[in-house]
Amino acid sequence: MKTITLEKFQSLLRELFQFDCADLDFGIYRIMNLKRAVIERFIAEDLPKEIAEELQRGAFAEQERAQQTLKEVRQKLLDVLGEDALDANGNLAEKYRETRAGREYLEAQAKAAGGRSAEALEADVYNRLYAFFSRYWQEGDFISKRRYSKKERYAIPYNGEEVYLYWANHDQYYVKTGEYFTDYTYQAPNGVTVQFKLKQADVEQNNVKGEKRFFLPRLDEISWDEPARLLTIPFEFRPLTEQENIAFGQKNQQESIIAKAVAEIPKRVQAADALAALLAERRKTEKGETVTCLEHHLRQYTRRNTSDFFIHKDLRGFLSRELDFYLKNEVLNLDEMEAAGEGLAEGWFQLMRLIKRIGLKIVEFLAQIEDFQKALWEKKKFVTETFYVVAVGNIPEAFYPEVAANDPQWEEWEQLGMVNAECRKMTAEERSSFLMHHSSLPLDTRHFPPEFTDRLLASFQNLDEMTDGLLVHSENWQALNLLQEKYRERVKCIYIDPPYNTGNDEFLYKDSYQHSCWLSMMSQRLSLSSSYLESQGCLFISIDDIEFPALRYMLQHLFREDTIISELVWKKRSGGDMTAGRGARLSVDHDYVVAALTEGASGFSGLPISEEDYTNPDNDPDGPWTTGDLTCNKTAEERPNLFYDLIDPTTGNVFKCNPKRVWAYEPEKMKQFIERTVNGRWLPKVLFPSDPTKRPKLKVFLKERERATRLFSSWMEEVPLNAKATRLLDNILGQRVLLYPKPVELIESLARQTLMNEADVVLDYFAGSGTTGHAVINLNRKDGGRRKFILVEMAQYFDTVLLPRIKKVTFTPEWKDGKPRRMATAEEAARSPRIVKVIRLESYEDALNNLTFDEESGQQALDLFGQEYLLSYMLKWETRRSETLLNVAQLQSPFSYKLHIHRDGETREQPVDLPETFAYLLGLDVQTRKVYRNDERRMMNDESHHSSFITHHSYLVYRGALRDGRSVAVIWRETKGWTTEDYRRDAAFVSEQKLAEGADEVWVNGDALIPGARSLDPIFKERMMNAE
Repeated sequence: MKTITLEKFQSLLRELFQFDCADLDFGIYRIMNLKRAVIERFIAEDLPKEIAEELQRGAFAEQERAQQTLKEVRQKLLDVLGEDALDANGNLAEKYRETRAGREYLEAQAKAAGGRSAEALEADVYNRLYAFFSRYWQEGDFISKRRYSKKERYAIPYNGEEVYLYWANHDQYYVKTGEYFTDYTYQAPNGVTVQFKLKQADVEQNNVKGEKRFFLPRLDEISWDEPARLLTIPFEFRPLTEQENIAFGQKNQQESIIAKAVAEIPKRVQAADALAALLAERRKTEKGETVTCLEHHLRQYTRRNTSDFFIHKDLRGFLSRELDFYLKNEVLNLDEMEAAGEGLAEGWFQLMRLIKRIGLKIVEFLAQIEDFQKALWEKKKFVTETFYVVAVGNIPEAFYPEVAANDPQWEEWEQLGMVNAECRKMTAEERSSFLMHHSSLPLDTRHFPPEFTDRLLASFQNLDEMTDGLLVHSENWQALNLLQEKYRERVKCIYIDPPYNTGNDEFLYKDSYQHSCWLSMMSQRLSLSSSYLESQGCLFISIDDIEFPALRYMLQHLFREDTIISELVWKKRSGGDMTAGRGARLSVDHDYVVAALTEGASGFSGLPISEEDYTNPDNDPDGPWTTGDLTCNKTAEERPNLFYDLIDPTTGNVFKCNPKRVWAYEPEKMKQFIERTVNGRWLPKVLFPSDPTKRPKLKVFLKERERATRLFSSWMEEVPLNAKATRLLDNILGQRVLLYPKPVELIESLARQTLMNEADVVLDYFAGSGTTGHAVINLNRKDGGRRKFILVEMAQYFDTVLLPRIKKVTFTPEWKDGKPRRMATAEEAARSPRIVKVIRLESYEDALNNLTFDEESGQQALDLFGQEYLLSYMLKWETRRSETLLNVAQLQSPFSYKLHIHRDGETREQPVDLPETFAYLLGLDVQTRKVYRNDERRMMNDESHHSSFITHHSYLVYRGALRDGRSVAVIWRETKGWTTEDYRRDAAFVSEQKLAEGADEVWVNGDALIPGARSLDPIFKERMMNAE
């Protein structure tokens, strides 16, 4: 029989196992729904049965028998002695204590004392389990919820460090996602499938008000597919127009949009089944009001798309540790055990063992779900698109006729303001001549067929060396995860401008967890990116007052003790911001740049010495001079040879040496300075003051400091205000963009201090509008360096702001209202980026949406292994052949390996770039990328006729070097349907074309008869799936 405590516990388990998502039909929910009946049996039957059976064993059984015996003896007592033998509390009347029935009752009462009935024990087990698991679950995440009880505490792992930084989401991945459910599907009770499909917004930019975006249905595009029983409701995610802002008010705008959608969508649906799928009751509110399927899922859809969430790194370990702590701290009550006596002690331990066993089974299943999502998050993501922006001056002139004839490219140049409308009328020859005279024009390979791009890239003999910039359109943790093998310990400078966590910016967080969410987000990205820094690397982070203290502590926690951590300050606005002063009438007009310099970093290069500080009042023949310090930062104990008195030969005044800061020169050298003469003239280098209480100074000549610099001030006065940076970006793009970029001069100043090598690499994984790339381009133009930049950005303005900005500043340095103020000089054009590579990556959401399930083998495994399979292996086994997890069998067709990818507001199936993905997984420095054609005539035989046909076997070959210097050839080709004879021809072609000649290692997709070649399939799978 079900009890209230059992029902409450089962209700919690159904929530933990995501039964509230039972009608969702995508991602991980699909497999959970397929196993819904099995999971329900585990909750409703298996667990209660296991608990009930345990209560019939050991000390529990003895307690139950004692309780039953007491019950029987009590009834016998009452039958013999009457109702007055016991009071209301079961105490025996004094006059009956010596009777036989009385003695039997007292003996039974003593044995049952402190014990509990099976019903009470069962209720205790369920209540304990409910109390434990409910304290960690909040809106779809396992988190450490805040507690106010002195008894209910967390067990924080601590190893005796002097200072230990910890926060609520310490062991969790912060998953930054703007479009979590891009396509959201649910099954209605009547079998109809309802799909919310995200479309690209087509509202004019100038017609929107504000930056915040909302989900709005496209009511006129709702469609009903009768045969498929599919209702599709398109949505767009965009800012509101001015009219919509008025209509939806200023508060709870998304709620107002949902309310209108709930009212309007059913009016656009005519089919009865489709209408029923929207209006069916999904649940009741606390007030008993009906919530329809449409309203319920609209809220789910919009909430998940506008709330970032977490994936626990080790949910099994976390909950297991917490369960142990909970049992010892809250279940095991020593006072109650002592009062009950030794006879009942075993019952307490049996209770704890039962709670632990059942708890660990639930933990195991929850951990399976969380670990699966963790593996999906941690797996290296596919490169879904690769294209290149190439300055035309670096393109062989043989390509110019094709470039001249490509109208879409010229239309883009006109749109970007690089050419005018007159170019439309130019002949092909005139256009080719124009290209020769405008060598910094950025060609975008997307405007050209793949065959053109293949030939163009093949013309470069060292592709990676020619590539001066890499732009990555991706969530930044995923980008860092994929690129780490190639760029580990190769980046000289990292600059990032993360969200400041003001509560009004783009950083999303769980209610009441604003600061811990931010710490989790930052710590994971800083930890991963720190491996990119070379031994003399520097990290710079822009931040304001809100998270500045936490950021500094975090850096001290992440980096070695010998890492130098300091702060720079710059004034970002004039007039200040009184709201940031928290009502204290304090104008907050500054920002910080926190700097972390690794152990081997040489520090800042400093600023040039100003000649204005040098004069020559005594006409010294050695020229202008200034005064410097005569002491050094050493004590008398450390340098006793530098601890002595100085005497002014003119006045006889004695200048005592400070024992905590001795002289910088030994007595003999100091004597030479004092007695210095030039052309018979006494001109001492030690200048003694007339006041013996002051300190002597050293005469320092300008000519002695030709290569010297002054210290770089932590107060960056030379950096302009943010307003100038905004005007600069507006002038480049020709329109107002609400991104509030940092000044180019700020990043350029930091880069100039740290990028001593002309080939240093700069990384920015909160790239925003691309200011860091702009700064590196400026710096290279000024001194002729070839510093490279890597920019990572996930937002939609990657295509509308960042990429156009890099193209424009590549073309020419100065812009006004979206038009060039002047053309780049020949030197500036030559120093512009030669090639900028652009890649897009599969997202975590894409990975979820590309899961497929092997139901047949899953059912077989469930039948064979039962509960163990369900709790521990189900998700991993049944999704193993999903394309997103790299289906190795499909590598025989590497150029047609496809995923469903969300981009530009829509999800579509498209090929992914396996060769580029594998190159990053290898950490390959690509020297050449070439395509070869193996055209041959073969006979086709079938029963009806004999004929010949031409086969075109394309070979894509990457040549390059690994980090250890070994040369590598990676050969890709289509092998689907090949016979042994095809593999022989394959080996012969590779040999004839010398595709692998001189390589230390040769990798090929699939099988091969090529001498020395190895299949790349297993290493591709291993490196993609193995977490670092």
